[in-house]
Amino acid sequence: MHRYILTVQCPDQPGIVHAFAQGLLNAEANILENAQFRDTITESFCLRTRFETGLDDVAVVRGHLQPAADRFGAVVTLRSEDTRKRVLIMVSKLDHCLGDLLYRWRNGELAVDIPLVVSNHFDGQELVARHGIPFVHLPVTAATKVAQEARLVDLIDEHRIDFVVLARYMQILSTELCEQLAGRVINIHHSFLPGFKGARPYQQAFVRGVKIIGATAHYVTPDLDEGPIIEQDVIRVSHAYEADDLEITGRDVERQVLARAVRYQAEDRLLLIGNRVVVFP
Repeated sequence: MHRYILTVQCPDQPGIVHAFAQGLLNAEANILENAQFRDTITESFCLRTRFETGLDDVAVVRGHLQPAADRFGAVVTLRSEDTRKRVLIMVSKLDHCLGDLLYRWRNGELAVDIPLVVSNHFDGQELVARHGIPFVHLPVTAATKVAQEARLVDLIDEHRIDFVVLARYMQILSTELCEQLAGRVINIHHSFLPGFKGARPYQQAFVRGVKIIGATAHYVTPDLDEGPIIEQDVIRVSHAYEADDLEITGRDVERQVLARAVRYQAEDRLLLIGNRVVVFP
């Protein structure tokens, strides 16, 4: 049996589930997982179904589902589960998120392929080389930013990249690049209550005596750190934490949140609706 993952987005109306279920039945499919959601703000319908069938041609399976897609004007994705998504990881100097993703990838926790890692510094080169992954150095300055982003797009096309992960990549992507890669770039940043921006955020948090720190993974948009939220988590801290303790704790939660966001994207569990993200369990 061959396993596939189907996602559907369309305006909500009666008969959607029945129509796609009929298409799956015509493909002699057995449903393994199914989740659906109706968004009350946009009045749209979302569906994710994982199924198996004896058919080994994704085009043939899609043909059985196409009448339902046409009937409801649905945006449909269909992927063989054996076809892993290809991920480009970008990093600057801090490598805790990079190291965690590579560890999970090496141990089979993340069902993705990582054709290369791009960085504007050399700090992570040895770590990447130990995992047998090509490392590409793209230093960025005000004078080279446009050219380096063009090179980045070339690498994405050349390696058939499905999505990009900013694993503490500390350069702001241009508005043009954000729009070109909309819905395909995941970022991670710290989330303090209250929020602290600029230099030394953990020192600022220490001075203010925060009791909760956390992290947010989101899609990248031209609005810095304000893209649609994919995943979040927090950890309680106390007055006894020094600034270094807060930073260590922050790195832990950043690793966990980013890894979950990458796994959701890799398994087609994320559907973007306007400024919000549907996350199917």
